[in-house]
Parts: sequence; structure tokens; C-alpha cells
Amino acid sequence: MTFELKLQTITTTTSTTAMVAGKRQTKNKPDDQNRNNNLFALISDVTTTAQSFLSQNDLTLLPSQSLLLDSLISSTSHSLSTLLKPPHPLSLSSPQPQTSWFRRFISSTSISDSRWLDAFRMSNPSFFHLLDLLSPSITSSFPQISPDCALAAAVFRLAHGAGYTSVARRFGISPADACRAFFTVCKAVNDNLGNLFELRTDSNRVVEGFGFNTIPNCFGVLGLVGFGIEDEISGKNEFLMVQALVDAEGRFLDVSSGWPNSMKPETILRESKLFHDIEESRELLQGSSYKLSDGSLIPQYILGDSCFPLLPWLLTPYNRVNEEDSLSSAENAFNCAHSRAMGMFEDAFGRLRTRWQLLSDSRKWKRDCVEYLPFVIVTGCLLHNFLIKCNDPLLRDKGVSGVEKEGDFVASVGVVDESAVRIRDALALHLSRGSIKR
Repeated sequence: MTFELKLQTITTTTSTTAMVAGKRQTKNKPDDQNRNNNLFALISDVTTTAQSFLSQNDLTLLPSQSLLLDSLISSTSHSLSTLLKPPHPLSLSSPQPQTSWFRRFISSTSISDSRWLDAFRMSNPSFFHLLDLLSPSITSSFPQISPDCALAAAVFRLAHGAGYTSVARRFGISPADACRAFFTVCKAVNDNLGNLFELRTDSNRVVEGFGFNTIPNCFGVLGLVGFGIEDEISGKNEFLMVQALVDAEGRFLDVSSGWPNSMKPETILRESKLFHDIEESRELLQGSSYKLSDGSLIPQYILGDSCFPLLPWLLTPYNRVNEEDSLSSAENAFNCAHSRAMGMFEDAFGRLRTRWQLLSDSRKWKRDCVEYLPFVIVTGCLLHNFLIKCNDPLLRDKGVSGVEKEGDFVASVGVVDESAVRIRDALALHLSRGSIKR
């Protein structure tokens, strides 16, 4: 019998017997007492068997499999503990390994072992390179745990969305230490890897990358993405918004996280540091203009989602004012190029959420934890850039959406910037000529 079939059999038996126990307990008939005792004993045996199977095969099971089985065992044990009354407590006595899963995992794997990708969403060389970079910060902030264990525990939680109790069991630490290790590593990543947001340090590479995609002098693609918040009181779907700038390789160049979805996209933009550095301090987009074939000069610019305003440095797609109006061939060419570029933005977040399940679009964060979410998102984005730089394999999952919103953002309307219109029109004409030649 394969591990998968054994796992399915054990999990099905455990959950089914727990449900039956709950139903029979509600009858509360005296003559059912013996039958209930026998059933509880059976469930205890099944759960113990599941624990034994997990402890014996935790190095060969996929993390998703072991976490599922672990969750079922815990929920079954908790449910039965609430149903049973003394003197019939549920007793689980499966022996636990003396050495943590993590230490056994390290000793049983090689540099090229693919299980590193399964467990930590990164290769062995990338993990230990990251450890070299972060060890001093981790050790100084949290000396009670070895830096490799702290880093591995934090990355495992980020990769699989595992709870602190599950992380603690795998790494031989307490849930409190698992929590502290996670936020210690997040801080170390933010403190030491912030240079991987290369907006200000590698602008030539960024512009050249879009040039290879026939979009001249482009400095990135700007969009908004939402992370769900669980509101038990109102029951409404709320989101924490993140404004991000992405390059042609799917790297994050700038991330501004923590905005409520009640704010308008234009307001988020104007309050971000990116806007300040472009409009006010003039630190960004000061490179040379690009000369088009007709002699027009195109300054450096960013392609932005339609929810943003059209500005000389932020080019948004053409929108039809009336349904009966049609776009010109040049406008269509620009919109097609713009759509391809926005696909880079969505793909970047799709890959981010595939690699880091703690940030997946199916997860809702509890309101009392929302204040930490922006910090975790930036950590995920920096590690995403780090792994691209390390040439780690891309992790893709069909059906994973990169963008989650409360609804489609409304296209921005307002005063038209004539300078921005001229720049977009000139670029649109250039792109349409290129498409005709191809």
C-alpha cells in the first residue's frame, strides 16, 4: 500500500469515527454507555495508529500530507476530549522521536535533494546562503535557538501556512518560540535584504528588461493587490491593499503595504513613498529620454493599472468613453502591450502566493493579526527576489490567481494631463508601427 493510500485511509477513518462519536454522544442514553466506551477506545486506537504512522514516515510524506494528518489528529483528540468525561479520558501514547524532524531531515538529505523544495520552497544551496546572510541578526535577537532552526521554522511556516503548534512539533521548540523565531526572521529579512528592491540601484537592468519585450524606456508595472481579512462581526469581505511595482522578470521593485481597501487607488498612490520620490524629491525616473523613430522623445515612465490616474510618468490604458466608440489601431496596440505588462504583475503575485502559502489568496487573516500582515508581505516579496537572484526553480500552480480584489477597480477619471496624453499617444503610434512590421 502506498503512503498516499495509507494516509487517505487513516485520515478518513479518523474523521469518520470522530463524527460518529459526536452523534452518538448527543443521544445520551444510559444503555449506550458501553457502546460509547468501545467506540471511544476504537477511536483512541485509530488516532494512536495515525500518530505512529506520522512519526515513522514524516521524512517521506509531503509537508501538505503530514500537516493534513497532523491537523486531523489534533482536531479529533480535541473533539473527543470535550465529549469524554472522567474516568474515560482519551489517552494517546504514540512514542515521539527523540530528535526533531528538522535535524533528521538535514542529516538525511543532500545538496541536490528535491525534498528541500517541497519542505522550504527553496533549494538547499539557497537556504544555506540565506542562513549565512541572516545568522548574525538572528543570533543577536534570539540566541536561545540555533539560527538554522529559527530560519527553517520561519520559512516552513511561510511556505505552508502552518500554525505555530505544528511548526513547534517539527522543530523541537515551543509554540511561543516558533512565533518569536518567525518574526525574528521576518525582521532579519527586512533589515538585511532590503537592497533587493532594486528600484534605485539597478535601473538600467529594469529598463533593458522591458526593452526586450518591445516596451521602450519603461521603468516597471504598477498595480494593486488585496489580501483577505476575516471579519467575524460584520461578515464582510475586507482586504488589506498592497501597491507594488514589478519589473519584466517578475521581481518586486517597490512594495507599499498596509492600505485599507476603503481608500481609493489614487489616494494610495499619492500617499506612497514611490509617488513622493517621483513627484516631489525627483529621485526617480530622471534617466535619459528615448527617441522614437519619428523623433518624439519619451521620458522614463511606469505602466499603471487603469484605476490609477494618467500622468506623464504613469501611463494607463485607453478607455472607451462610450460603448459605441472604438479604439484606433494605435490605441489597441498600446492597450495590448499594456495588458501583457500587467500580466507580468499578476504573474509575480501568482508566483509569490504559490511559493508562500501563508500569503495565498485562499487565506483570510484574522483582524487581530492584520497589523503584522504588511510586515509578512514585504518579507515574502524580498525572499521572492532573493530566490530569483539565486536562480531557484520557479514554482507555478495552475489556477492560482495573482490578484484578489473586493471587486474590479473603477477606471480613474478626472482632469486629463495633456502632457501625459501626448506621451501615451506617441508611444502608442510607435508600438502600432512595430506590430505592423512584425
